[in-house]
Amino acid sequence: MYEQFFEMQNTPFVRNIPAGRLYRSRRIDEAIGRLKYTVDNKRFSVVMADPGCGKSTLMRLFVDTLPREKYLPLYLSDSKLTPRWLYAGLLDQMGLEAKINRGDSKRILQREIESINHTQGRNVVCILDEAHLLDKETLEEFRFLLNCNFDSESPMSLILVGQRELWDQKLRLQTYAAIRQRIYMKILLERLEASEVRGYIAAHLAYAGCSQELFTSDAEEEIHKVSGGIMREINAICEKTLLYACQQQKRLIDGHMVRFVADNEMLQTEEAMIV
Repeated sequence: MYEQFFEMQNTPFVRNIPAGRLYRSRRIDEAIGRLKYTVDNKRFSVVMADPGCGKSTLMRLFVDTLPREKYLPLYLSDSKLTPRWLYAGLLDQMGLEAKINRGDSKRILQREIESINHTQGRNVVCILDEAHLLDKETLEEFRFLLNCNFDSESPMSLILVGQRELWDQKLRLQTYAAIRQRIYMKILLERLEASEVRGYIAAHLAYAGCSQELFTSDAEEEIHKVSGGIMREINAICEKTLLYACQQQKRLIDGHMVRFVADNEMLQTEEAMIV
């Protein structure tokens, strides 16, 4: 609806923007660089952020940088993942069938990873999203997978992705010490600052093919306040404000319009209101 009014070619604030057109802040680029070091050296890293702060966006950007002739990325996101289904999911992405016995599946997976390393010359990169929801038994399986040659080397790279509670309520505890001691890098993705919110909005409007100025500087400041720097909230307030401006036949959005939409149409979360 509003796309035609603002002469846009694409819808700007959606989840399925191509990876190459996503916003990349300095901190996101730094995180990608650290993740690249992780996979080049077959290490174990943890990525954490508040809900809606761009964990999945970061991983999309990162995976997009990996040349497929050198890396094989495997991605799982399942809050109910058990050890058996962990191996089944990884084997399925490799085109292999899992066994009923999880021990058999583990051995098949280990052999396949070794073959990919030595025969194809590729690094296997396992990314497990929503890791804060997994139980200890499933997380422990990764510790066993990372052991190779009497724990002297790692056969693959592992990246756990989750909310802050992954560390605060699990990995920092003594019961998870054996897992925590293998973590090489802990990456915390912070909320966007005001200048980054401006860059984020500009990148999404550029993807939409919008050549005109739509948000005034005070509108961008208000979006930062309302969203708390959370990307998901930025998308929501921007989209609803664009729709409201279209209905009002306004081609320039100021801070008063953003505040009106925030007060009347946004279901603010506690996280978004903490700036």
